[in-house]
Amino acid sequence: MYCVYVLESLDEPRKYYLGCTGDLEKRIARHNRGENTSTKNQQWRCVYYEAYTTKAYALKREYTLKKNRRMNQLLMRRVKESLWI
Repeated sequence: MYCVYVLESLDEPRKYYLGCTGDLEKRIARHNRGENTSTKNQQWRCVYYEAYTTKAYALKREYTLKKNRRMNQLLMRRVKESLWI
């Protein structure tokens, strides 16, 4: 199982990171240990994820969300609304 996920910074609320992984729990732990330069020196929590059966589907979705501004905006609006309601 592969996931596309959104993390929220515990240090800077409303700061988000979008990624893809085959093991979500281990990946969040690596982010929190500072092993990713994009998320270094902060603590993170998972606020959203989508599960996929293959790595190819998950990578395609992550790529689409990162490159297509409108799709990213729609996803982030959904995430933010679910957190603030």
